Amino acid sequence: MSRVLLVEDDPAVRRGVQLALRHQGHEVAAAATGEEGLEQLRSFQPDVVVLDLMLPGIPGLDVCRRIRERDQVPIIMVTARGDDIDVVVGLEAGADDYVVKPVQARVLDARIRAVLRRLQPSASDIARPRAESHGDLVIDRAGLLVSHRGEPVALAPSELRLLLTLSARPGQVLSRQQLLEAVWEHSYHGDIRLVDACVKRLRGKLGELSGDPRYIETVRGFGYRFRSS
Repeated sequence: MSRVLLVEDDPAVRRGVQLALRHQGHEVAAAATGEEGLEQLRSFQPDVVVLDLMLPGIPGLDVCRRIRERDQVPIIMVTARGDDIDVVVGLEAGADDYVVKPVQARVLDARIRAVLRRLQPSASDIARPRAESHGDLVIDRAGLLVSHRGEPVALAPSELRLLLTLSARPGQVLSRQQLLEAVWEHSYHGDIRLVDACVKRLRGKLGELSGDPRYIETVRGFGYRFRSS
């Protein structure tokens, strides 16, 4: 059973989503404000956070940023419009995925289960050498640990799975759609903004300069390629 923290200010939506997730087998704690959500993050210690962007008090985007400053718990944000600029801003703030209102319980449940699977090593990860070096970057696939220049790198689940997917095929170009399906388990009609935002965050954590990427290279018109020394 996974522990889900739901942060949603609308009482009817909060109650409906809470009941639906409990019916799907999740343990759910609910918060009506950003402040309450941050408090419950410490006390409830959820496996995943479902976070509405439109909150009274501390806005959802600020809540997302504050969580990311101290925790790599998976965050699924809830937005009113799928084409809103808030989607991109929310992803860049550290969210792992998003769903659009009105929230469909089966879709949210699938996204929760998918994001939690990213925290587990795959069979192929376990079968590979425990640690592999790419210059200053060391990846422990079985332990799901990453270090850069000897320092541990804290990665959110999507960032970690993206790095594992790209680095497993050094020199090979993977399209955004291939990465979307491999990392987020989205269908062919998924949102490639998830990929671009995650690449941007990952590059920042690996200390890459935007004009001179050391590890993740953009192949214009195609996708991304991992560069290994």
